[in-house]
Amino acid sequence: MRVTVSCPEALISDANHLAQVLAFGPADAMTYRGLSWRDAAGNLYAAASFEARDEWVIGAQSALARPAWDTEQAISMAAASRAQAALVFAQEATLALPDKLTAIAGPDGPAALAMMGLSPVEVE
Repeated sequence: MRVTVSCPEALISDANHLAQVLAFGPADAMTYRGLSWRDAAGNLYAAASFEARDEWVIGAQSALARPAWDTEQAISMAAASRAQAALVFAQEATLALPDKLTAIAGPDGPAALAMMGLSPVEVE
């Protein structure tokens, strides 16, 4: 299934730690970057859209465990836990909020971001 996540500016660091726990390796520390989306109030968001297995959805909502590859303990599990606590997972229109990671399963990335009430940041 396709999952699209909006990450408010204040949660980018924590969300990137969570991305590393739920994904494949250190490169996932760059999942959320580029504040390219905004809500009606002007809050800025990074976004990621990816194909996810059912195990990802279950893992995102279960107790977190440090991945075996993180032998140097580069991941802050406290940060990953804060991001997980802020995660809202939906399959219908759900507005993005500046203190929540909002994930919508189903539609393609741009459609899901529109369902979150986000629009692209205009580049001047």
